Amino acid sequence: MATAIAADGLSRSFGTVRAVDGVSFEVPAGEVFGLLGPNGAGKTTLIRLLAGVLLPGAGSARVLGLDPWTDGPGVRRRCGVLTETPAVYGRLTARQNLGFAAEVFGVPLPEVACRVNDLLARFSLADRADEPVGGFSKGMKQRLALARALVHDPELLFLDEPTAGLDPAASRQVHEMVGGLREEGRTVVLCTHRLVEAEALCDRVGVLAKGRLVALGTVRELSERLLADSPVALSFLDPVSDAVAGEVGAVPGVTVEERGERHLLLAAPDDEALAAAVGAAVGAGGRVVAAGRREHTLEDVYFALQEAAA
Repeated sequence: MATAIAADGLSRSFGTVRAVDGVSFEVPAGEVFGLLGPNGAGKTTLIRLLAGVLLPGAGSARVLGLDPWTDGPGVRRRCGVLTETPAVYGRLTARQNLGFAAEVFGVPLPEVACRVNDLLARFSLADRADEPVGGFSKGMKQRLALARALVHDPELLFLDEPTAGLDPAASRQVHEMVGGLREEGRTVVLCTHRLVEAEALCDRVGVLAKGRLVALGTVRELSERLLADSPVALSFLDPVSDAVAGEVGAVPGVTVEERGERHLLLAAPDDEALAAAVGAAVGAGGRVVAAGRREHTLEDVYFALQEAAA
């Protein structure tokens, strides 16, 4: 699979503040990749570096096979950028905003009208296309900004906090649009601090803390890597007897951390120990109805990483 982004040791400082600190990662073409982190973690600075807007203090990158600093215009012609604050012209109409962006990006003149009309329809703006954008709601401005980011048919999109300040209905529309971009085979880099959003939309995530990339992978991979020592729950049909609790606790390597009326929380080093604990419970007369580690969410992983980086 082709690589859309390859960053190697990217760093950037502002005065004494190290905004991006030795960040390395790759994004395959066609992936929705999430950059997570609290405000000030370095997400926006990293996007600006990759888009060729900022020069790095150290490191290198290739974006769609190009160097974003020696061939910035070439990168930007093939990328779309949605900033956290929609940068649209309030005195222009939606149609004029898109037409102007198409001209700036060099869309062939015979194609402009058709492309603008298609985007207005796609983003549910056709009925307001000829009204000044200054009267639009924030959600409408965000949809227009996303349409503008697509006006030159880019291969790669950088979306910086695309649902910031939006109500739930507008946020859902943006989510559906990102899903549509994935189906089209476009590469999307999504910067967000909304964990539910990232978990729903992203194929993989990278977690930034104080400018450093502290984790990279799918939510499941990060969960298994970082939270593998979380307790295992055994659930029983009947109340847990002393005999059952005692036999389970006697399994080598297993510790009973909590005893409830119909459950035990165990520390078990691996699946073999868990299987032995289940066997011991059944041998002592316990009727086990469920056993396993809790499925962790991205929120669990995120806060574990942020705590470790503090």
